[in-house]
Amino acid sequence: MADPRIRQIKIKTGVVKRIAKEKIVYEKEAEQQKNRIQKIKDEGQDEHNIRKQEEVLQESLMMVPDCQRRLIKAFADLKNTLETEKDLAENEDYITAQQVLKDAEAQLPETEIA
Repeated sequence: MADPRIRQIKIKTGVVKRIAKEKIVYEKEAEQQKNRIQKIKDEGQDEHNIRKQEEVLQESLMMVPDCQRRLIKAFADLKNTLETEKDLAENEDYITAQQVLKDAEAQLPETEIA
């Protein structure tokens, strides 16, 4: 039977990977929305339309800090799990988890990297 610790590492790795990807998507979406708003303003479109687009932008911008908080928590959880399960260091899933942590580190605020 497979080691249940490996299963936990796989799950936590997936969570970190998904949240990091989600954060990137929201940041890109916010940037695209900013460009869309500027284009609408340049075209001199209806003020109501501009306000609605700005609301969409605000929703995207609100999701970034939410993803950030969840990523910090998931990152710390996976990191702690890997530290307590060092005996699995030769396992492929453990190595993958380490790489995911390394990749996700770029998405963390500078103050959280320790």
